[in-house]
Amino acid sequence: MIPRELYDNYLLILNEELIPAMGCTEPIAIAYASAKACEVLGERPESLHISCSGNIIKNVKGVTVPNSGGQKGIEAAAVLGYAGGDPAKELEVIAGADDGARELTRKLVRENFCSVSLAEDVPNLYIEAEAYGNGHKASVRIENNHTSITRIELDGKILLEKTSPENKTVHNGKKNLMSLKTILDFADEVDTEDVKGIFERQIEYNTKISQEGLDNKWGACIGKTILETWGDDVRSCACARAAAGSDARMSGCPLPVIINSGSGNQGITVTLPVVEYSERWRISRNKLYRALAVSNLVSIYIKHYIGSLSAFCGAVSASAGAGAGITYMAGGDYASVGRTITNTLGNVGGIVCDGAKPSCAAKIASSVNAALLAHYMSMNDDKFRGGEGFIEDDVEATIKNMGYIGKIGMKDTDREILNVMIDKVDVDSCV
Repeated sequence: MIPRELYDNYLLILNEELIPAMGCTEPIAIAYASAKACEVLGERPESLHISCSGNIIKNVKGVTVPNSGGQKGIEAAAVLGYAGGDPAKELEVIAGADDGARELTRKLVRENFCSVSLAEDVPNLYIEAEAYGNGHKASVRIENNHTSITRIELDGKILLEKTSPENKTVHNGKKNLMSLKTILDFADEVDTEDVKGIFERQIEYNTKISQEGLDNKWGACIGKTILETWGDDVRSCACARAAAGSDARMSGCPLPVIINSGSGNQGITVTLPVVEYSERWRISRNKLYRALAVSNLVSIYIKHYIGSLSAFCGAVSASAGAGAGITYMAGGDYASVGRTITNTLGNVGGIVCDGAKPSCAAKIASSVNAALLAHYMSMNDDKFRGGEGFIEDDVEATIKNMGYIGKIGMKDTDREILNVMIDKVDVDSCV
């Protein structure tokens, strides 16, 4: 029997994590900070300045800002936040942007209305938006979470200041209380009425953007290519569904998604493979809700050790969650779910994040494919063994090892990826 404290904690985490967002969450967070700074300024700004961490730059450089009419980059995200944003909508801040706002954004970007700088020695997820107008200055700071405003200032007067503990990606849910065993206990015992609304919205939103990615040409068309070349068996469709959602999302589709661990791609990945298998296996809706509890919470649990943004590709942790949910749905117990997670991490744990962009869809497809292999291995009682690389016999230890590698071991990798992306290194000198 799961203690009530843990039961309520998992509900809180799900409610705080599984929220809607438009497009890639990093440009949306920039738009949110910008819109909020302009609101605090209280008048039309004469200029904007955005200071952000390298990881934010990395994740904004290659994606289309949603609802922008095809515009890319930090400047476009920030200016659209001013021109057409509503900060009350947070990660859907630019949902109401119209043609006038889009055209104004193009004009102001051309006129260098917005400047950008790299913030040093800050959290991996860090944005500061400054709005200037008529001799006044307003600034808004976001840290560690895409909607976590930690400081608001107007003309040197602090209007709000609060701490944002590292890796605290929910406001009240305590991730340090999570474990695989209690996640499975929660999934077994949860009153499905407590999670029905959360998961029905996740299924609806994420299925819709996936279908858009299959119906139309978005990005590199990874999802469509998989269906055209791999066939339509359940494994192919699970990979294609997840990839197609990312195809659309990374290329500016304005449809919202329900995110996981601050990421729409991860939200799509933990949802659609589980839904696809539930339909093929004719699983009841209540059982699907329990499996989605496993997939979402396992992903959040793994990502908790890695941090919000890093050189570790979040598609891997999300796919491990999806694989765990599918194994659970197939009747797997703690040991078999643990094997699925171990097998996934032992296979594709080394995929690096070189920013948000259309190729994320391919990484999702590869990671989901690895998670499905991990599931079938697990159901045959096969797994990678302790002592093989970073793998431990205890799945909890394996998860912590992966977290350490992603958070600490890949710090230098993260920095060098950014240097390559912004042409700060001579790669020929390494040959």
